[in-house]
Amino acid sequence: MEDYTKQEISELLKDIVLNAAKRTKANLETDLKPFHTALLGPEIIKLSSFERSFSTSFGQKYVEEIAKILALASGAKAERQKETVVSLYQGANDEIENIIDALKSNKSKPDWASELKYIAAHDKGRTLSRKIISDLWMERDGKEHFFSIKTVKPNLDQTRIAKHDILLLKAHNPAYKTYFALYYNPTGETQNDYTVSTPNKYFDMKHDSCVLIGKDFWDFVGGPGTYEALLEIFDQVGEQTIEQVKQMKL
Repeated sequence: MEDYTKQEISELLKDIVLNAAKRTKANLETDLKPFHTALLGPEIIKLSSFERSFSTSFGQKYVEEIAKILALASGAKAERQKETVVSLYQGANDEIENIIDALKSNKSKPDWASELKYIAAHDKGRTLSRKIISDLWMERDGKEHFFSIKTVKPNLDQTRIAKHDILLLKAHNPAYKTYFALYYNPTGETQNDYTVSTPNKYFDMKHDSCVLIGKDFWDFVGGPGTYEALLEIFDQVGEQTIEQVKQMKL
């Protein structure tokens, strides 16, 4: 990873912490917790509020931005919150709805490869349009990649919408590469180690090729070794930010 990329990410991380501290100060002034404070003490309340603020903003915005920076640094084109208007056959759209409904009602189990075959079989008839927003879009070597990046323990609605969107993209253009991505694995190192049960309703989290978790996601976006390099940047910035958080005057 080039030094200028490391510096850009470092500055972004410092900005995340600073903004989280500002939001925490505002939150503490308008969200008094006298019973919690009496039992746990003001420092625990302060740090708990800070962690919630940091985690929410980091997962929603900054993961996408870091991924975009890394994709661009790798030589790819990249955009956050990419809007795509898809056109697909009515039959393919109906098939997608059937797939989602069957998964929701436990009438079937997720199988990405089979689902794509069912959708591809509908290649005639009238068409309709849908608008899709992808958290990250990347074009590399002439191939377009669309990522739905979710929290590491996504709820059912988040997972269902992500599945629906990436199926629509595949129905529009089978050459599109679409992914359900989690930026780290809370239960292990590899995809096979992921044990959070909720998203398994809509994805086979251990086997679906459209699933990218942790190291696999970062190394795919930025190239081999990106995950380790990113952790190193976080460690280096953390030497400053950990002390800043400890000394917060809130």
